[in-house]
Amino acid sequence: MSKGGNRNLSLIIAVIAIGLIYSIRLFYLQVIDTSYVEFANANSKKILTIHPNRGLIYDRHNKLIAFNDNFYDLSISYPFSLKNFDTIGFCNILNISKENFIERLKKAEKTVYKGSATFYKNLEYYKYAALQERMYEFGKFYIEIKTDRMYKTNSGAHVLGYIGEISKKQLEKQNEDGYYSKGDFIGLAGLEKYYEKDLRGIKGEEVILVDSRGRQQGSYLKGKFDKTPVSGKKVTTTLDLMLQEYASKLMQNKAGSVVAIEPSTGEILTLVSSPAYKPEALTIRNKKLNYGKLLNDPTLPLYNRAVTAAYPPGSVFKLLNGLIGLEEEVIYPETTFPCYRGYSIANLHVNCHPHPQNLDLRGAVANSCNAYFCNTFKEIIENPKYKNTRDAYIHWRNFMLQFGLDNKLGSDINFESEGNIPTPEFYDKMHNNRWGFTRIISLSIGQGEILITPLQMANVISAIANRGYYYTPHCIKKIDDKNAIPVKFKTKHKINIKKEHFEVVVEGMKQTLINGTAARTGIEGIEICGKTGTVQNPHGKNHAVFMCFAPKDNPKIAIACIVENAGYGATWAAPIATLMIEKYLKRDTVSSKPEMEERILKAYLLKTPKSKDSVEKKNELEREEINNQKTDTSKRKTTKTNFKNVALITEKLALNKNERKKNN
Repeated sequence: MSKGGNRNLSLIIAVIAIGLIYSIRLFYLQVIDTSYVEFANANSKKILTIHPNRGLIYDRHNKLIAFNDNFYDLSISYPFSLKNFDTIGFCNILNISKENFIERLKKAEKTVYKGSATFYKNLEYYKYAALQERMYEFGKFYIEIKTDRMYKTNSGAHVLGYIGEISKKQLEKQNEDGYYSKGDFIGLAGLEKYYEKDLRGIKGEEVILVDSRGRQQGSYLKGKFDKTPVSGKKVTTTLDLMLQEYASKLMQNKAGSVVAIEPSTGEILTLVSSPAYKPEALTIRNKKLNYGKLLNDPTLPLYNRAVTAAYPPGSVFKLLNGLIGLEEEVIYPETTFPCYRGYSIANLHVNCHPHPQNLDLRGAVANSCNAYFCNTFKEIIENPKYKNTRDAYIHWRNFMLQFGLDNKLGSDINFESEGNIPTPEFYDKMHNNRWGFTRIISLSIGQGEILITPLQMANVISAIANRGYYYTPHCIKKIDDKNAIPVKFKTKHKINIKKEHFEVVVEGMKQTLINGTAARTGIEGIEICGKTGTVQNPHGKNHAVFMCFAPKDNPKIAIACIVENAGYGATWAAPIATLMIEKYLKRDTVSSKPEMEERILKAYLLKTPKSKDSVEKKNELEREEINNQKTDTSKRKTTKTNFKNVALITEKLALNKNERKKNN
């Protein structure tokens, strides 16, 4: 072969070799090493998150309570450069200065999470519309459509709760699914928090093409890789919206709470804490404006008294002592005790009001006789079948625990308090291991160191209505029209007291509204069983308390009501509860007691009146209360035993108890 032929062959081999090298390299880059493809994709496509609609919330009659309303956040992708960016045009659309633009940009840079940050929250709609027309000009800016809550009611904020932006701490602690990103919204309180996973839905994704400057160029492959968001589940609550709103009106201008439960199921029909706030006050768009005001309001509207506040129960507690006395066989339905305007032992005297003598248990319940229940509690604590007072007290306390006291009930409402039924160790320490009935006589009539929340009170009266059992109170009825509620809300909690003993106490409660302490508050045609109470308050005027259920047989509703600093239970708490029972059982009928309803609706009982007119109105109501005192005889005092001082000690005890549990 000639030299020329060899040279041509070498050239051909060299070309083939170079081509082969390039082919191998190209194969490596495209098939084996995907880093370049990923880099190219990252610079040609962008994945936008599509937030789902949050699940809607309904009442038990399928009335809409909470729904959604869209709003817009303007976000920015990183890395970002101002080179070739029309800053002036962008600022004109948003109606902000260049200085404000730079300030927002710096703030966004500090909050970058997974390559993006929020530049402008809650973009006004007209700005959103104007921006949409020129969005292609502004590179890495994009709009996220999010949903905020709207409400069909001004009531129920403490039950419904609210949503808000997820915190850094919550982001770090979230589950492995990594659902949340910075700027996402999450349930922070109430049902919104408890049922967050059901309400939040499933996020969607939209894959879009972008050019080298980050400007959107349309959908990628006609949406082939897009994911449609899935809306949150429909949550049907146990609340009766009509009753909830009515109870809120009755509790307006009063401090306290009212809780209504369906005894046969444990379903919460109404939960009102007053003073309250409108649910819309803490929506995403309103929270910044209102939260500080609510937090600093001296009437504590953010405080959920229904589940967090704990009070001595007062005379309503006599029902439990009567039941335990029957079960322990230290009294019988026909047992009578003398009452000489109270109960005396050693140098102690517990006052009582005038009432018929020789009362049996039914009459003692109806007339709220202090002497009867002091004697009953003495028989329980000094029962000879136990080796000593301490042992008898432990058995008495165990009965109280069966009613759900001294523990969180485990409802689906946040911030439950445990209340307090003192342990024997507490009294050992308080009295240097030397204590007996006279040291704890205040427990006879629901004073002293006992603390119970309104939710626990409502649960107790539900257990009595059921004659010996209860279901954990809850607000969930259905999720997506399915009865798939937590098992714990379907579990029956039985109390080891015979049914016939409950029947005796219930008969006394029935008499309470016929010829007893709440006789003027009964509703014609409805057999209501109730018990009044007036709780001595170390901070001011006494608290009014009332527990009841109706009808007597096959009860449909049980209610606990407490009105702080109001005075007598029969004057204030009983009318609120009985009016609610009438409204619930007779639905839309006009009240059969319009004068009583009007008096409650107009009453101003807040501790700090807001105006001169309010003071005069309050004084007028107090004069009216004095005239009605004979109808409510549940207010008691003792000589030698100062229940107000004991209540102050009890509050400190409860705080210490909660602190110890936190530390453990």
